[in-house]
Amino acid sequence: MKTKLTLTVEERAVAGIKQLAKQKGVSVSSLFEQWSLRMTAGPEDLPIGSYLRGRWADARNEEQDARLDYLLDKHAR
Repeated sequence: MKTKLTLTVEERAVAGIKQLAKQKGVSVSSLFEQWSLRMTAGPEDLPIGSYLRGRWADARNEEQDARLDYLLDKHAR
């Protein structure tokens, strides 16, 4: 069931929001609804890629980098 919501935002934001909605071919209401669902979704509601993104970004160490450089030199360069 849909319900009405009134928001108060800065004037300059309204123009940008309307332009973004137009570019995406959706209403401002739909754009806000999609955003709010994403912002309030728990890990079980997100695709696995979104949930795991960045979890191991800094997992590499110098030993792995040296091995990668060796393999790239041997096979790709």
